[in-house]
Amino acid sequence: MSIQIKNLSKKFNQVYAVNNINLSISTNKTVGLLGPNGCGKTTSIGMMLGLIKPTSGDIIIQNKNINTFERNELLSIMNFASPYVELPKKLSVKQNLEIYGRLYGVKNLSLRVNELAEDLNLKDFLNKKTGELSSGQKNRVSLAKSLINKPEILLLDEPTASLDPDIGDYVRTYVQSYKSKNKITILLASHNMAEVERLCDSVIMMKKGKIIDQGTSKEIISRHGRANLEETFLKIVRSKDEMA
Repeated sequence: MSIQIKNLSKKFNQVYAVNNINLSISTNKTVGLLGPNGCGKTTSIGMMLGLIKPTSGDIIIQNKNINTFERNELLSIMNFASPYVELPKKLSVKQNLEIYGRLYGVKNLSLRVNELAEDLNLKDFLNKKTGELSSGQKNRVSLAKSLINKPEILLLDEPTASLDPDIGDYVRTYVQSYKSKNKITILLASHNMAEVERLCDSVIMMKKGKIIDQGTSKEIISRHGRANLEETFLKIVRSKDEMA
């Protein structure tokens, strides 16, 4: 599934959170979305999910405009994970996954829940209340929720935040493997530069609601004359006039 964003903007109280961005993500590609807090990453993801109404512009998924086409049909092939969006705390992990599975009309739901519990090491706390989990456990449950409907487009917002290095590496390896097996399209928002370099085919850098650079990690690093993506990110964030 391909994604095209054309002249997309979102204004809150006369301030642009997202300002006329254009981007394209091809089928079976992973694109990293980088930028400092408040640059518009989360707002952009919210508009792609239909949670935030754009001020102007178009979101086109597989040649269908999400603003004019039957939204439920398009959203049924998408899902997202974010540690900043909590699942109902009083429900168990299993109950949460089952509820979201029913919302997406997942067939053989019990089998799907068990598959994800096995793949993401959730079995030890599958019947525990979600509100009693550690932040790292909650992240893994959020990722499981995002995969419950076997989406063709996956939006990930800081998927390995709060995870210890071992579990973080496990999750990254799992995402790589899952994408390879299922040929899905991924948009990854992250502050982990090593994660972006490892997982992403290309990178989009945002600042103050605008896209200021995009390309492969190597291309962006070379253009800015830095040794790695983290140094490049810091250069762009700290620059006062770099608003290409």
